Amino acid sequence: MSDLMILVVDDQESHRELVRSVLEANGYSVATASSGAIALQRVQQGGIRLVLTDQLMPGMSGVELMQQIHGGRPDLPVVIVTAHGSVDSAVNAMKAGAIDYIQKPFSPEELMLVVRRVLERQDLVEEVRTLRERVGDPYRFERIISKSPKMLEIFEMVRNLADLDTTVLITGETGTGKELVASAIHFHSNRRDQRFVRINCGALTETLLESELFGHERGAFSGAIQARRGKFEYATGGTLLLDEIGEISHVMQVKLLRVLQEKEIQRVGGNETIPVDVRILATTNRNLEQAVADGTFRSDLYYRLNVVRMQLPPLRERMEDVPLLVEHFIKVFCDKTGRHLTGISHDALNAMLAYHWQGNVRELANVMERASALTVGEVINSVELTATQIQPPEHTHQGINLPLNLPFKEGRQSIIAEFEKAYLSECLRRFKGNVAHCAQHCEVDNKTFYRKMQEYGLDKRDFKHL
Repeated sequence: MSDLMILVVDDQESHRELVRSVLEANGYSVATASSGAIALQRVQQGGIRLVLTDQLMPGMSGVELMQQIHGGRPDLPVVIVTAHGSVDSAVNAMKAGAIDYIQKPFSPEELMLVVRRVLERQDLVEEVRTLRERVGDPYRFERIISKSPKMLEIFEMVRNLADLDTTVLITGETGTGKELVASAIHFHSNRRDQRFVRINCGALTETLLESELFGHERGAFSGAIQARRGKFEYATGGTLLLDEIGEISHVMQVKLLRVLQEKEIQRVGGNETIPVDVRILATTNRNLEQAVADGTFRSDLYYRLNVVRMQLPPLRERMEDVPLLVEHFIKVFCDKTGRHLTGISHDALNAMLAYHWQGNVRELANVMERASALTVGEVINSVELTATQIQPPEHTHQGINLPLNLPFKEGRQSIIAEFEKAYLSECLRRFKGNVAHCAQHCEVDNKTFYRKMQEYGLDKRDFKHL
């Protein structure tokens, strides 16, 4: 269920509590008010999704309350509760702006029929509004700025995979645009009219992640005062993005594997099996093959997720995109602030082309925003870059460039990935692209060496004549 509340307004306490109990039993969060004035105060506090108000109340009628609400919140739906047989009152309420009405006395089934009908209508309105806002720009390839051959291959994969329900694992360093690619897959797919739901698996504790993914029943744990849908139920019909999938615990790996296999979930504290129809996309900046080898990630879950793999290259491997990205972020800054900037100087751009970009496109965006904000005049003449990352040593790894701009886990993974790619490249150079000799030298089998080459985008043909 939505975390937003239904506000029940009635001057009769017995009726308020009866309606509250029915709604809460069906999984909705409920707030109550004994008068129109109190109801207005509660609406102003926010978090109300629907108002259910009695028409006949002292001081302020239900229609008068609705008119006051719509003065500040014209989009907030109001259902008017009228007395039995008062058809004229119901008609007048609808003309005044009520989204629906219900006549007393009513059964719990009748109440829930009206409530669900109104909320489903509101969900549809919100979906249409969201889709209209997205038309023409945000989730098409224009948001992923690149002319790099590697990224153009990614774009082609997105087009080819979009209308399939295939699970996709998107890997790459922090800041390479994994979430943007996931968004592009969804909004090019036949699920584009349904929800695209994201959850950061690495930001939540195991208990909280379980509740967020699968939902919970009322009383499942301390503080669970009503039932609540999880992300799987909420995303049914659409796409669920599991961000930072490599960070989940072994216990959650088992539970997630079951959902992927059975296409059904159980809420925390519940016994009912609930079918779900969700396309799964997952992202990670971790080396999951290594995690499987280390025993920290289940191999069966890895194979379920790794149906199709998209490895996004770091920015330092597509430096031809830096001028395009610079131009793009200058435009974004000008559109947002109303400032007029015409471009960047050659010296500043050359400095950026010599930079290592450990934080990838996200770091470049931050650098450009800071430079744009501090620029006096119409041309950006200088940018602030971390000196230790400018012109990093190429093919020599006697020292370690510490990525101190990244969190520990991401920095460690970045260094490991750099070492592995450099090691494999040097090995391929030494043996002129002969994979069998390279694998023998590294004391691994050919299959493992090929897999590592694919992971880092290495092609043996590039090394045959070096």
